[in-house]
Amino acid sequence: MCGINGIITKTNRDKGEILSVLNAMNDLIIHRGPDQDGLFSEENNQFTVGMGMRRLSIIDLSSGKQPIFSDDKQIVIVFNGEIYNYKIIKAKLLAEGVTFNTSSDTEVILKAYEKYGVDAFKELDGMYGFSIYDKNINKLFIARDFFGEKPLYYTHTDKEFIWASELKSIINTIDFTPEISKKGLNLYFRLTYIPAPHTIYDNIYKLEANHYIEYDLASHKTTIHKINAEPKPVESNISFEDAKAKTKDLVYKSVDSRSIADVGLGTFLSGGVDSSIISLCLAQSTDRKIDTFSIGFKKASYDETDKSRVVADMVNGNHHEFIIDEDDLKNNIHEILVNFDEPFSDTAALPTHLLSEKTREHVTVALTGDGGDEVFGGYNKYYVGKMNKRYTGLMPKGLHKTVSKLSNKYLINKDDTRGKKFQINKMLNAINYDGDFYWDIISLANTSNQLAEIMSPDFYDSNIFKEYKDVLGKQKIETLTDFRSVDKILSLEGGMLAKVDRTSMMTSLECRAPFLNKELWEFTNTLPEDYLMKGWNKKHILKEAFKDQFPDEFLEKSKRGFGSPTGDWLRQSLRKEIESYIEPELLKSQGIFNVDVITKLVQDHLDSKKDSTFRVWSYYCFQKWYKFNYLKQK
Repeated sequence: MCGINGIITKTNRDKGEILSVLNAMNDLIIHRGPDQDGLFSEENNQFTVGMGMRRLSIIDLSSGKQPIFSDDKQIVIVFNGEIYNYKIIKAKLLAEGVTFNTSSDTEVILKAYEKYGVDAFKELDGMYGFSIYDKNINKLFIARDFFGEKPLYYTHTDKEFIWASELKSIINTIDFTPEISKKGLNLYFRLTYIPAPHTIYDNIYKLEANHYIEYDLASHKTTIHKINAEPKPVESNISFEDAKAKTKDLVYKSVDSRSIADVGLGTFLSGGVDSSIISLCLAQSTDRKIDTFSIGFKKASYDETDKSRVVADMVNGNHHEFIIDEDDLKNNIHEILVNFDEPFSDTAALPTHLLSEKTREHVTVALTGDGGDEVFGGYNKYYVGKMNKRYTGLMPKGLHKTVSKLSNKYLINKDDTRGKKFQINKMLNAINYDGDFYWDIISLANTSNQLAEIMSPDFYDSNIFKEYKDVLGKQKIETLTDFRSVDKILSLEGGMLAKVDRTSMMTSLECRAPFLNKELWEFTNTLPEDYLMKGWNKKHILKEAFKDQFPDEFLEKSKRGFGSPTGDWLRQSLRKEIESYIEPELLKSQGIFNVDVITKLVQDHLDSKKDSTFRVWSYYCFQKWYKFNYLKQK
């Protein structure tokens, strides 16, 4: 696991100057790779190119230092991530007469590219961001993995093209402060995160998952290509029993491939379905005791360590349990939020960082259950998606408006509790008769109507999801397959994976997600939808595949989300800070918000008139970014 940086100048610049810039970019991401750094730069009459990286040594500790060059020194690579099938690719290349100088997966990418060109990228099973400079054809290639587990940002300026694993490396290299992106801003205030290809800045982008950039150094033109064509889901005729057996086999194979490391490895164990199955598979693949890591809360309503203990005992794990209170979470709020480099308000980022920090004291790599809900259909919001179709088929639109008004009046919380009243009210507010309901379901901060109320007309975008509908090739999102596809390109890449990557890499811990496996994803996309969600039973086939290895009914137990009591904090310890964010002078100078509406929203929450935790927390995180990231650049 590493972080990479790179720069191409559009005119000749001194090689030493570029190395100095790269060194500064590397220093900003030292947390991603504290073990080693590496730099490369070359100048000619038309341009200067440079690449840098920071390395967290996981595989081939002795000879995996980067950059790595081809034997003739004409091709060079820097790489962030892990290639889980690199031994298979290497064996194929060896059989074709290719020789190797290291045992690293980085060199396997380089040699595969040298042999097959960009077609080699299709063969990679892993999480990665890498750049390859090929002097033979005067081109540079930058690639990002299938799900977007590893981040990759880039920008064009008049003088240069820059790419990096984290935004901070770009922002601190360019000599101006970019404008705030209206599209990025609207996406954030709908979703609580900003999915690729957008960022909070104009003209700075995230490379989309499963894509690569081709940069022509002669013309300084870029083109972006998809790596793997994703086949349209076509339902197979496989029997449930055969599908169950294949599911089990693919999960075991994926865990095994993601367990390769020359350093200590364990699992995050929450006690939920996904992490429990991953821990079981890892324990059964080795003769040694595995290390499992759980975080518990002193506040009983947030604590679920009893479930993780059951699994740890079942697999005979070396279990590490960290019990924390609210103060432990609050202590790191500032550094965690600022480290994202752009607004990000998933409340689970705080406990995820703390768990990563505690885990890193024992191991360097942790397997997680991330992706299980997207791959196997496990989110409660998928229920809501099914309910919308039934509800709108039975309830006249006019009558629904009356029901919705009543729910907003009577089903309101005055404190940060997310029980039945909260869930029913959120579902009713998401109901949509025009086929757009799922976009409001995933809008964890504000629905379209709510955002139109709080945001200035100059900034508000009413059609923010159009490009994603175009990518999906569907204007109406109606089926479970549709829901999962939306989540893959938005919620997974922009939210879940960004959260885990930034919070774990802050502590130099590498997280791997065995459920995020291209073969597994494509297989579940061929299954009848009722294999994944049978009636109201989520992740049906996954639970059926493994239920005989767990106590009766264990995999059917409900589990809370991995959140934080941020609504209460805003009223208490963070109150003074957020009150400073609704001062009229600040709001008028920004020109982003409807001053009266946003002030009332925040004040009603602080005064416990109406709980608006998600909306107010997203506003708090934006203003924190604005003050401590954006204004500091000006």
